Amino acid sequence: MWQYILTGSGAEYAYFQEAYGGLHRFWGPLPSFICAWVYVVILRPAEVAVIILTFSEYVCQPFAYHMRHMPAESQEIVKKIIALLGLGLLTYINFISVKLYIHIQNIFGSCKLFACLVVIFGGLYELCIGNTENLTKGFEGSTTSPTNLALAFYSGLWAFDGWSTVTSVTEEVKRPEVNIPRSIIIAVPLVTTVYFMMNVAYMTVLTIPEMIAAPAVAVVFGDRILGVMNFIIPLGVALSTFGCALSIQFSVTRLCYVAGREGHMVEVFSYIHMKRLTPAPAVVTQGLLAFFFIIVGDITSLIDFASFLIWIFYGAAMVALILMRKTKKDIKRPYKVPLWIPVFIIFIALFLCFVPIITDPSPRYFFALLFIGIGMAIYAPLVYYRHRPQCMDKFTYFIQVLMEVVPSEQSMD
Repeated sequence: MWQYILTGSGAEYAYFQEAYGGLHRFWGPLPSFICAWVYVVILRPAEVAVIILTFSEYVCQPFAYHMRHMPAESQEIVKKIIALLGLGLLTYINFISVKLYIHIQNIFGSCKLFACLVVIFGGLYELCIGNTENLTKGFEGSTTSPTNLALAFYSGLWAFDGWSTVTSVTEEVKRPEVNIPRSIIIAVPLVTTVYFMMNVAYMTVLTIPEMIAAPAVAVVFGDRILGVMNFIIPLGVALSTFGCALSIQFSVTRLCYVAGREGHMVEVFSYIHMKRLTPAPAVVTQGLLAFFFIIVGDITSLIDFASFLIWIFYGAAMVALILMRKTKKDIKRPYKVPLWIPVFIIFIALFLCFVPIITDPSPRYFFALLFIGIGMAIYAPLVYYRHRPQCMDKFTYFIQVLMEVVPSEQSMD
């Protein structure tokens, strides 16, 4: 199946628009609206919250000895305060400058790779001296329960979720038909190899119960083998997680911008700062939503909640690819994807979406479905019939004055 490269930003949203938008006047645009609704309002802010809470966890690890006398509740408060400060910093970076974002990502990405290589080489050393006992017991106690398999996939695939991020900013990529496939072809195998080798390294030193009990596995690993240099690991992971959260917020603000431009979100989300040329209202909104999730959520429940939602849209995106193979036969496709790949991902998505609901009907899954239902209720009056509340003009004017933003066409003029 030859793959068609869309030139619009928005990742799955852009594919839904292209594949389903023209099929029916009412139902056609609905998938793209629901995608934008869920991604912008709940999914990506929840992901940012998860990652920035992890950032806080690793920042606090070097001071764990000094914090041990604090009550558990006080420790959690400290971690959330650090997470909120980190969120404020990354929101400021995305608000202030795209070039600053790029420079920070390059620096933090290098630091992340360095920390990963430290772990990998430490593991290779342990393998060379014969520490392989834990590796031979890696699958002890495993279960074949469909529910546990689905939850394990949630946590495992969470680490690789960035594979689609680059398509969120297609309009800002030079020669996207060349550079987007190239970035995915290089990055996905590299990340997979690095993460696999890191897990092997962990298992040369730590047992499965130790990894489960550890609040930060990499830190415990560093304490065991790096001695006085163990600060490298929490520092590297903290920089890595901060850069990851920065990237997710950057990408979802572009989806916010595109959806606002298409009439699927509040119009002011499609406005950009007059001088900085960043989608300032979208950036600030994402910062506020992530703030809410940090205050009310914990890491594990947020991962399960977000993973359940995201695989609904990944499955729908694969259906869109197969559909466009039939409806857009004559469009140029720069690279070829075997048909079995989207079909396989559709089956994985169905498994990850339905099995947890059937076998362990947790309220968080039904809340996710309820949120989709709310989006459908909003779609009819505000998007399909284009009803505009009277207060929106005043709200738009207020945001324009407050943030010094204008429609993107005016800023380019």
